[in-house]
Amino acid sequence: ALENFPLLMYILAAKTLILCLAFAGVKMYQSKKIEEKLKREREEKLKTEAEKKDD
Repeated sequence: ALENFPLLMYILAAKTLILCLAFAGVKMYQSKKIEEKLKREREEKLKTEAEKKDD
């Protein structure tokens, strides 16, 4: 099993890297989604304030 040790380490490193990239991707996706939601809420707020001013 010791002759396969470097190969196992490479596989472990690759797996870790893939998991890290996947996690980072999910985090980026979530933050974009939250950002869009906040932007939409802000726009709606501005719209309602503008309508109040018109009245």
